[in-house]
Amino acid sequence: QLQESGGGRVQPGGRLSLSCRGSNLHNKWFVGWFRQALGKDREFVAAISWIGGGSYYSDSVQDRFFISRDIEKNTFDLLMVKLRPEDTAVYYCAASSVGDYPRLPNDYDSWGQGTQVTVSS
Repeated sequence: QLQESGGGRVQPGGRLSLSCRGSNLHNKWFVGWFRQALGKDREFVAAISWIGGGSYYSDSVQDRFFISRDIEKNTFDLLMVKLRPEDTAVYYCAASSVGDYPRLPNDYDSWGQGTQVTVSS
């Protein structure tokens, strides 16, 4: 139901943009992004209310990552700037039917297949 695009390799301090396309997103409360580094648990990155547009972020990406959505196109994006090596991970887009600013993976019921982001010199 969700399909990511973007990702790749970038040097520290660089920027990348991820995009996610979905169907029936109008039935969801929130859409967002998670990431999973090698050997670590999947962690929340950012999310946005599909209808209201309010967004929230993890502390580690606040003021560096920016989430947006396009209701007409059924897409949502994650712009990542000032990237750091510790941002290296597989990034997943997700959609949630939970209406209370969900941050846990179990709160999201639709997932993309993941896209690799590597920050390295």
